[in-house]
Amino acid sequence: MTLARATISARPRRAERRARRAGTVDGRAFDPFASSVIADPPAAYRRLHAYDGVHRVRRDGSYVLAGYDQVHDAARASEVLSSGKAGVTLIPAALPMLLTSDRPRHSELRRLVAPHFTREATHASEPLMKRVVSDAVDRMLARPVSDAVAELAVPLPITVIASLLGVPTDDMDEFHRRSDGVIEGFHAARSPLFLYRAARVAHHVVMLHRYMRRRFERLRDAPGEDLISALVASRESGTLDEQELFWFALMLLVAGNETTTNLIGSMLVALASDPASYERLRAEPTLVDSVVEESLRWGSPIQGMFRSAMADYQVGEETIPAGGRVLLLFAAANRDPRKYHEPDRFVIDRNPTDHLAFGSGIHFCLGAHLARVETAVVLRELIDRVARLELAGPVTWTQNPTVRGPKRLPLRMHAA
Repeated sequence: MTLARATISARPRRAERRARRAGTVDGRAFDPFASSVIADPPAAYRRLHAYDGVHRVRRDGSYVLAGYDQVHDAARASEVLSSGKAGVTLIPAALPMLLTSDRPRHSELRRLVAPHFTREATHASEPLMKRVVSDAVDRMLARPVSDAVAELAVPLPITVIASLLGVPTDDMDEFHRRSDGVIEGFHAARSPLFLYRAARVAHHVVMLHRYMRRRFERLRDAPGEDLISALVASRESGTLDEQELFWFALMLLVAGNETTTNLIGSMLVALASDPASYERLRAEPTLVDSVVEESLRWGSPIQGMFRSAMADYQVGEETIPAGGRVLLLFAAANRDPRKYHEPDRFVIDRNPTDHLAFGSGIHFCLGAHLARVETAVVLRELIDRVARLELAGPVTWTQNPTVRGPKRLPLRMHAA
């Protein structure tokens, strides 16, 4: 082969390698686990939005929905697109919990805990929220620079969900560490690191199981008014079995902690990066609720989840066949330019109440109101006491393709 021919034949291979590193091959293929996609999801979503229709996961041929209307409709098609058949991660894992169950069991499980997440129940937690946030702002104002994730975005949701679950304050640090470990399971992909990650996740699950069993036994003898006591009572009445009791408690811990931490962190990044918007918010505090909704749309703590097609599922002129796995990219839907003008901009008065950060349909996030209230409490404390937010170093983001947010956020607060 001549040098010229070798050069010509090498070009497609180099182009393909570049495309694979970028998470796409032909514009319609997508790899949620590609390093460049994890580092910059919005850029990957822009590439997806350049093509209509259904995309494919390059690793295994699963189907991908990225447009707002597609994802919205699929999230509500729970009779066809199952969460329980093979779970919601790329590697099938059908666990006995609310997130990975279908009707009618899903409805039964949701009814057990719904009373603990009403507006009235959330209102009862607001004094605790305000105290945690006020203490965090005290600490951050007293220092030249603070890590806003460690000081604020982590302590608030873990304290609130632990209180709802009836977990003693002294156990919260361990709970957060175990929760971080469990969330690695949402990174599950067939890769050289898969077995290592799986072993780490299993270790954290086992440690939480030991803790929970001891907690369940104590609450059987001396129940309280907390959510875990209610679940234990359901176990005693036969509504839940032992496995469901544990996985239910685990899901509430992780979902109530990790997602809100990432939401608050992303919101702080956006506001610290745009001093004019923060100044306007201080001048117009009625925009707080709008900022919360825009933070959910723009930040999208949950990037996407899988479903399993129980029958052929029609998307426009294309058909996802029965048996196919389908990735619903909520974060991509929230940045669909057909739905939102300049979707990559953080616009404080956009008020996108129809975003899909909490999903839609039967799996709409149980703790949506709780997350909104926690985030609003943070905002109101900041605009009352902090004149300016300033990024004081590079932001480090999580490397999880499913759950995204700042891992480290150096922030300088200027007192009002």
